[in-house]
Amino acid sequence: MSLGIRKDDKVIILVGKDKGKISKVLKVFKEKNRVIVEGVNLAKKHTKKRSENEQGGIVEVPLPIHISKVALYCSRCNKPSRFRTKILEDKSKIRICVKCNQPI
Repeated sequence: MSLGIRKDDKVIILVGKDKGKISKVLKVFKEKNRVIVEGVNLAKKHTKKRSENEQGGIVEVPLPIHISKVALYCSRCNKPSRFRTKILEDKSKIRICVKCNQPI
């Protein structure tokens, strides 16, 4: 099954404490239907100093969220949007916003 959201896409968060944030996808887990989004769903992790040049302390790490909680963001509409794929003459595929019919 194709998820439609890829790495480096701009997405908007639909639910939760980070609702309304627009950010970039860092990683996609297809098997689990989850994505890691930059600056969203952060958790504090306590790390130990393991070497001389590594620093210990409390670090914020992003956790994955379910793909149904994010939507692809269209910068022309300034809204979350659904998309459809269009096959061009040279047999390449592009994603098109349903609302404004422009490539994403």
